Amino acid sequence: MKNDRIPTPLYVEEINIETIEKETITRYWLKIVEDGLGTPISIPVIVAKGAKEGKTVGITAAVHGNELNGISVIQKLFSELDTRELKGTIVGIPVVNVPSYIRNQRRFIDDVDLNHIMPGAEFGNVSHVYTWRVVNKIINQFDYLLDLHTASNGRVNSYYVRADMNDVTVQKMALLQNAQIIVHNPPSDGTLRGTANELGIPAITMEVGNPNLFQKGLIRDGLTGIYNLLGYLNLLDCEVEEDIVAPIICKKSYWIYTAKGGLLTVHSQLTELVEKGDKIATIRNIFGDIVEEYFAPEKGVIIGKNVNPVSHTGGRVLHLGILKT
Repeated sequence: MKNDRIPTPLYVEEINIETIEKETITRYWLKIVEDGLGTPISIPVIVAKGAKEGKTVGITAAVHGNELNGISVIQKLFSELDTRELKGTIVGIPVVNVPSYIRNQRRFIDDVDLNHIMPGAEFGNVSHVYTWRVVNKIINQFDYLLDLHTASNGRVNSYYVRADMNDVTVQKMALLQNAQIIVHNPPSDGTLRGTANELGIPAITMEVGNPNLFQKGLIRDGLTGIYNLLGYLNLLDCEVEEDIVAPIICKKSYWIYTAKGGLLTVHSQLTELVEKGDKIATIRNIFGDIVEEYFAPEKGVIIGKNVNPVSHTGGRVLHLGILKT
């Protein structure tokens, strides 16, 4: 049965946030590019504009097409908003990478990772043009950005944040998320977060769980962090919910890779602290013999890890965060 109360989205080629009517929540299909048939490829955009003037906070999800938790975070946030109590504007983009979302794939249709080529190029190839138009049609109108991600296929993540911790505003945004781990990442790294920072828009990346599914607890955590930021920025009159346990702050992080192929077992658990020399993983051949063992190269914390046992040479083992001293 059709629900006649569902708002009808507007099909547009441009969105000007400043001209949107106050005390409204409007849904859009914003045209980005066209496919090989000349059919528009549009991204979903939700704009909630409050009764009073204020900052514009953008929240994006599914830059990788199989990262779904952020979609639910945005849906829940907008379902709870009352624009009469909102000071400023909140913009949600539940799916940035629409072609890959439709295909249930991480990468864009030309097998490019969109979060490695931001801000794209106005006259580049298909992925570069797509990202350039997303940035220049909507992202550049934000005052703050939260970009929601998850782990990739075959991996699991802790609830962690990537942020330029040398920027005071960005640092505060990161701390408000009540994440388990915060990793320092400077901008200019080809990511949406880095591009926003280059545009003068304080931004963080929130890694909210695992791909291809909805995880209620992590969705709830992500929503809490967003409300904390909205309260801190005075867009909403809500108290900041402080975490009981302080986050682990990392000055950098990197992946450890296998030197042999075989069946991988990662022994370390998410958020576990490991010392240099601790055994973290084992590779066995198809007959069950141990052919290689892996040890922590230095002290750190487990941010994410591979959960797919079948590992080729050069496969990922785990994501190790190096603690800030």
